[in-house]
Amino acid sequence: MKVGFLGPIATFTDLAVQHAFPDEDRISFRTIPDCIEAVHNQEVDVAVVPLENTLEGSVHLTVDYLFHEVDLKIISEITVPIQQHLMVHPNNESKMNELEKILSHSHAIAQCHQYLHQHYRGVSTEYTTSTAAAAKFLKEHPEMKFAAIANELAAEIYGLTIMKRNIHDLKLNHTRFIVLSREERSISLPLRKQEDKTTVMVTLPSDQSGALHQVLSALAWRKINLSKIESRPLKTGLGNYFFILDINQAIDEILLPGAFEEMKALGCDVKVIGSYPTHLLD
Repeated sequence: MKVGFLGPIATFTDLAVQHAFPDEDRISFRTIPDCIEAVHNQEVDVAVVPLENTLEGSVHLTVDYLFHEVDLKIISEITVPIQQHLMVHPNNESKMNELEKILSHSHAIAQCHQYLHQHYRGVSTEYTTSTAAAAKFLKEHPEMKFAAIANELAAEIYGLTIMKRNIHDLKLNHTRFIVLSREERSISLPLRKQEDKTTVMVTLPSDQSGALHQVLSALAWRKINLSKIESRPLKTGLGNYFFILDINQAIDEILLPGAFEEMKALGCDVKVIGSYPTHLLD
């Protein structure tokens, strides 16, 4: 099996893939859209991309791409604890007071906002496509007085020195990664399974008051529990949204199909993008 992931080597996505698919061929891609399109175009069998972080919320690029651009299925979910470290090239270990820029993914920089504000208030930040891309840049530019925020694997792979560990603002920092496939399939991962989940995207009928309440009622009276509801722009005009619902159970033969049919009878578009197991990387 070929597994695509957000690269380069040593991103948090790569970390998730190494544990979930230890014996499979791993292929890195530069961006989230590149990963998603790779599985859509059958360049890889599955792709692993970030979906949500404890501190920063949803990765909107992932959500929007799944709604607007491709028709893929979520077949599994992996939750990974996130530890962000500040690192430099060994040439710059003695120059921490002279740092000119700190590089990392936008979410990583946001997760470390308080630490950076306290200790490096005058140092500019620059976004990279991933945390590992920031670490890779440092390795390739030892003459620059730059630092990166990335994980321990990135420091090891790219030969960097960790100057400060665990600089993220909150200890309970986790990221959810999803495994995407062109079709529904069952895979067994060597990780601790938690629960089953179903994810749907719902578009409400226009100009119908109380439509969202009716959608939620279709789940509530069946005692179907939601773990998440979120709105995203439809990109058809201001005030137009679709909703992502995470339901705390696998799809069955009666309850969930009945709820979805009730939503459709209200004039909603309902797209099931996966019914899948969730896993935790300890």
